[in-house]
Amino acid sequence: MQGLRNAFGLLPWTDWVALAWFVGAWVGYAQFARRRAEQRPSVLAATNRIRREWMLQATYRDVRVVDGVVVQNLSASPSFFASTTILIIGGLLAVLGTTEKTTDLVREIPFVARTSMLVFDLKIGLLLLVFIYAFFRFTWSLRQYTFGALLVGSAPAPEVFDTDDASRQRFADRAGGVMGLAAETFNAGLRAYYMAFAAIGWFVSPLVFALATAGVVAVLYLREFNSDVLVLLRGDVPR
Repeated sequence: MQGLRNAFGLLPWTDWVALAWFVGAWVGYAQFARRRAEQRPSVLAATNRIRREWMLQATYRDVRVVDGVVVQNLSASPSFFASTTILIIGGLLAVLGTTEKTTDLVREIPFVARTSMLVFDLKIGLLLLVFIYAFFRFTWSLRQYTFGALLVGSAPAPEVFDTDDASRQRFADRAGGVMGLAAETFNAGLRAYYMAFAAIGWFVSPLVFALATAGVVAVLYLREFNSDVLVLLRGDVPR
């Protein structure tokens, strides 16, 4: 119990509140977005319908080279972000190795809060956790796109589907579902990048940290549920 008190004593209560708000907002928004998409179309839900339609159309093609190229192009994004995330993680680990020099440098910035090296390490550690999570999301998305490519490559000839339309629909559901899961996982990695920008606000003050978290969540909501591209993806004509 004494050790727990000492751990909580490392930071003022305002920092703990801001940190709890950050974690709660991140996890809570992810759950909210998933449930909200069942009632109101989101960008992800709209594109998932397009992915299923794409896989359905692929069953009518004799040559599916174009489909393979599209899958490869889609997998390029998580591959790029995974590589970038590794570099960021390496940079953050390097910062942890030179905390004293980094802390002295940061203290020269006027609007940054003055903290001990241990507290500074905690803030760097939060960023590390965020980017480690993002790395796992991007690499898993990359693997899921690989699974989708396998499904496209193993699809039978169009005349086989012509004899059984139910099998065509099942293939579209299965392959489109895998592509959708890959996109959803990639979206979770991108969301982590957005939240990392909010975490940077912690270096300024707990209030800036909390406000940045709220701002990032608002931006995520607007882009996923109230953007011009969503209107076009749904097939509506923008005013």
